[in-house]
This record gives sequence, structure tokens and C-alpha cells, in this order.
Amino acid sequence: MLTTRNGDDLRARPMSAYSAQLENAVYFLTDLASHKDDEIARWPNVCLAFADSKGQKYVSVSGTAEVQNDREKIRELWATPAKAWWDNPDDPSIRILKITPSSAEYWDSPGTIISYIKMAAAAVSNSKPDMGDNAEVKF
Repeated sequence: MLTTRNGDDLRARPMSAYSAQLENAVYFLTDLASHKDDEIARWPNVCLAFADSKGQKYVSVSGTAEVQNDREKIRELWATPAKAWWDNPDDPSIRILKITPSSAEYWDSPGTIISYIKMAAAAVSNSKPDMGDNAEVKF
């Protein structure tokens, strides 16, 4: 999920991410006509959220976004999901949304049933449950 600011409100939307670890960036394909591009131009701080709910693993990434018209990068990132929005990578309305991460936080929790058992045991024993690993990373 990509979360942007829209005035006093926050807006989240699902998008397909392309990670480029060597570039310290996360990329998305976006459309020139979308509202998120205007939001990012005014408020470039964004949040990305990734979840593997079955595995109980979660990541939140904070960073700065910028919209780019890099045709070579668009062709590099072009994949089947993009065909739902555009006919081909040469569509002039496609833009790159580049997120440069500043920090990230992850949670790696035990499965749902085990989590419920741990929470129930903690409630009875007046202690805090061990809900797995959690850490923050600064870039």
C-alpha cells in the first residue's frame, strides 16, 4: 500500500512495487492523470506498507517520493500487471514514482492462533505477551 497526504487527510492505495536495492529505491508505475502525483508534488513524504498476513510478517517504509518521466526505466519495469492500465510501455501517460526510503520498521509475529494464546496467557498472568520480532532501520 502507498500512503500519501491529501491536505489534512491521508490516502492509501494498493500498488505494485518494484524494489531496486542497489539504488536504495522502490519504484511504481503511475499515470500522469492520477491525483497521487499532485499530492506527492505538494507533500513528498510517503509511507509504504507491505504485509504477508499468512506468515504474520509486516513492513512499513517511510520515505520521499518523486514523479519521473524516465522512459528507459519505464521499459525496464514494464511487466504483465501494467497491461491492466496501459497498452504498452511507450504510453506517454506513464510515469515513474520513485520512493527513496529514510526508515523502515518490520514485525515478524507468530501465527494468529499462537498470538491469541500468548495474549490470553498474558492477560491472565498480568504480563506482556511476546509477539515476535520488531525493529526499526534508518537509511
